[in-house]
Amino acid sequence: MKNLFLYLLIMGCCIGKVEAQSKKFNQALADSLIKWASVDQTVAGFTSTQTNKLPPEKWQKYKDSIFQTHGRLLSNILKHYGYPGYDLVGEKSSNAFWLMAQHSDYDPALQERILAAMKPELTKHNADPKNFAYLTDRVRLNTGRKQLYGTQVTYRNDSCQAIPRALTDSLAVNARRKEIGLEPIESYLNWISQIHFETNKSLFEQKGIHKPKLLPLPKPGA
Repeated sequence: MKNLFLYLLIMGCCIGKVEAQSKKFNQALADSLIKWASVDQTVAGFTSTQTNKLPPEKWQKYKDSIFQTHGRLLSNILKHYGYPGYDLVGEKSSNAFWLMAQHSDYDPALQERILAAMKPELTKHNADPKNFAYLTDRVRLNTGRKQLYGTQVTYRNDSCQAIPRALTDSLAVNARRKEIGLEPIESYLNWISQIHFETNKSLFEQKGIHKPKLLPLPKPGA
């Protein structure tokens, strides 16, 4: 827990430091985004049982404190720079900013502001349209609407199959996905199903499930 408090203290100091950065390409900000996103991924990917240190309720507080601290950083960056595109921080660091935005589900209003700031950057090729699709779906679900691109999924654990969460106009989803550079939803869901199976293979095999259930792929040009 000492490491957590030290990290939060350092991040709190960084919130103030971000304000003083220059508007031109910002290497310091680019480097910070990579570091913060690395912590974000570690926290998002671990569970309390994997750490063998914290009970579930304390682990959840740990995760929440990291995500909320990152949210304050994102909000501050957005206020002073707008969306940090490739021109400001480079592609990798811009993607790191987006990744942390994806995990700011506790604050849908912040996610919506980030999405609105990201949209005009697409026409300038200054942000990733695929990232825009993922965040669009996240925002819509977090504000009680159906997703557009089917990027957010749940699972049928009796057959190990990924299925999209609430989706509007499902017959046209592949057309929308193609417009923004995403593969057909069937390919995407099959990929997620395979990852889910490999991650939980022992549990599925205990249930007599030895492979994920996959969808037939659309014909080329369909």
